Order: sequence, then structure tokens, then C-alpha cells
Amino acid sequence: MSKSVAVSLSEAAIKRHAGDSAITQLRDTQRPLRFRYRQNRERGSFYVVTRAQGKEHWHKLGNYPDLTVKAVLSVLPNVMQRLAIEPQSGALSTSGWSTVGEVLEWYTHRVAHDGNLSKNRKATARSAVKCQLLPCLGALRLVELNHATLDTKLMWPLQSQYSVAHVRLVFGVLKVAFKQAASLGLIGKNPMADMTFTDFIKTKIKPKDARLRPVDCERLLEHWAARYRHETTAVALAVLMLAHGTRIGETRQAKWRHFDLIGKTWHIPAVDTKTKKAHTLPLTAQVCAFLARYRASQVARGYDGAYLFPGVQGRPFSEMQAQLAFTALSGEQWTSHDLRKTARTAWADLGVDYLIGELLLNHALKALDVTYIHTTAEAQKRQALERWHAWLDERGFAALHSATGATDART
Repeated sequence: MSKSVAVSLSEAAIKRHAGDSAITQLRDTQRPLRFRYRQNRERGSFYVVTRAQGKEHWHKLGNYPDLTVKAVLSVLPNVMQRLAIEPQSGALSTSGWSTVGEVLEWYTHRVAHDGNLSKNRKATARSAVKCQLLPCLGALRLVELNHATLDTKLMWPLQSQYSVAHVRLVFGVLKVAFKQAASLGLIGKNPMADMTFTDFIKTKIKPKDARLRPVDCERLLEHWAARYRHETTAVALAVLMLAHGTRIGETRQAKWRHFDLIGKTWHIPAVDTKTKKAHTLPLTAQVCAFLARYRASQVARGYDGAYLFPGVQGRPFSEMQAQLAFTALSGEQWTSHDLRKTARTAWADLGVDYLIGELLLNHALKALDVTYIHTTAEAQKRQALERWHAWLDERGFAALHSATGATDART
């Protein structure tokens, strides 16, 4: 028959009674602590037991020997204070995890196998966990995670070494990890639920200065027209991004079958978009002409495959290939994202409705916005791009899409 023994809880007491399989539980005589042995008598779990409304409530602190008696006793005052405020808060760790590192390792594995996240998002989360979060917080006990410890061990040290934007990114990864663990019941209470970035750092993050502006378009188009003969693929990638404000990931993976030159639409599948929602863009006469010219260039070079921007082994341009192409084309003076921002700025200058601009960029919209623009959105999107491409024509776009453009040749 199992039994509970009253002891002054210590490492020695746990080891002394481990040999008696009839003893399943140790009760501390001075504190509301319980220790329960597992089937493997060298291991067990610590609990804090409180009473509320005539009922006992058990709150798991962690596992032994991962969590030592000394560590339990050191955090017990904070735990009791927390439970005094929220006596029904439940388990402090229902998964058996006792450290922040265990939550982070679980989250890293989860992110790595999340099919809804892009490679960039996965790499960002993995890097934040490996390079900042685990070194700073990995050994911290879950019951010790609060505003003070987070500020001392992570936020304040990071702000002295990294930009505010990067510190916010790292904080965001940590907050999401704990939110997901709590929502799945892996931890009974989310210690970060009421924490916000501004609790620790008040400095506002300033947007990066624009490296390109609409006034630069004439110079860009002249440069691209001159380079098209030798850097056909890179120029085509840049042209499509500037013309439509698309993301680099959406553009580099484009297939010819996604383009309907008769119906004049470009369909971007959900799997290729950041929002994981399919995106359809109108094609103007200028872009259709440019695509016809570009396709002829590919065929002349002996390529008749599926992709607009073919990479290696039958795949599209990789992210690295696309970035290298832009680095060479721009001379490191601007990035692919600068083209997207320039298009957005120019649309505003041309009087394009804000919501139509957001739709063209494939930004997530609120339900009310979607309802408001649903009936006339497609027509307005086409009108916006026709206005934009006519504006570009006045600044040299015609040299890239007209029949009298520079002679096509190998990239």
C-alpha cells in the first residue's frame, strides 16, 4: 500500500526513502511542498499544494533531479506570492519542463516542422533561439521567469549590443514560444502573457531611410535597359518586382503557366506567398509585351522550361541566387525590398486608393476592409497598375518592353 511520509524535504531525504517502493510521496513538514516518486525511483516531481474553497490544488514546479531541492526552496517564496494572487492558476508546468530552455527547444523543433512558415521565418526563429535566447535564458527556471529576470538576463544585455529592431525580434520569438506552449497546455501558465516589449525598452524603432524613391526610377530603368543584354534574368526579376510591388519570394518562384497573357493576369499560388493566400495581379499591355520579349530571350538561349527564373536541378531561383543577382545589378546600393517600397510610395503619389495599394501588395486586410473593396477591387487594381506603368513609360520603361528595345542576348 502506498504511503506518504512527513519529512524535512532535502536531497538526503529523497535519496533515503527512494529504496522503499511503498513510499510514493514525501510531505514537507514546514512548507506546502510535496515530492512524488516516479516508477524510476531516482526521479520524481515537486508540487506546491494550496487550499482554496475547501479544496486542495496541486501546482507542479518541475522534475527531480533536473530541479534540485535547493532550487525549489529558492523560488518557493515567489511561487507562493504568485499563487496567493491567483490560487486557481493551475500547474506551473504540466509538461514536466522546468527551464526556459526546454520550452525553447520544443518551439525550435515545432517551427522546423511547420509547413505554414517560410524558410526565412524558420531561419529567423532558429537563429534567435540559438544565438540569443538559449545562451541568455536556457538555464533559467520557468518559475523564475518574470519582468525582472527577463530584463536582467536578456533585454538589457541585448540592447547594448544590437539594434532595437533586432531586440524586438528576439523578444517576439520568445513571446510566441511561450504563447504556443501555454495554448497547448504544455505549461499551465504563461509567465509572459502580460509582458510587452515597451515594458523593457521605450525607444521607438525608426524606419530605415529609403534607399530608392520614385524619382530614381528613370535612372534605374535606363540602367536596366543597358544591362538587359548581359543580365537578362536579373533585369527581368527587377522589372516584375518594380512593376507590381511583389515580394522577392513570390517573384523568383513564378512559373510561365501562372501568367495568362490573353486574360492578362498573373496568378501567384498560396504556397508561394508570405500570407499563404493566393494572389492575382492584372497584367498591363506593357508587362505582357515585356514577358513576350523575355520568353523569346529564354528560348533563344535554349531554355523552354517551366520557370521564369530557372535555378539548378529543375528548380526556380533560390533565395541566395536572387539576392546575388540583385547585389550585382544594384552594386549593393539597394535591395529587392526597396523596389517594393518604391512602388508603394509611387502609387500613393499617383493617387491610388490606400486599400487598393494594400491589395496589390498582398497585405492581410481586416474583414471590414475586404467587404468594402470586394465589388470593385479588381477593376481598381488594373487601373492603378495601368496608371503606374504609363508613368514608368515616361521614364524609360518603353525601352524594356517595346519591339525597338535593345537586342536580346545571353545573360
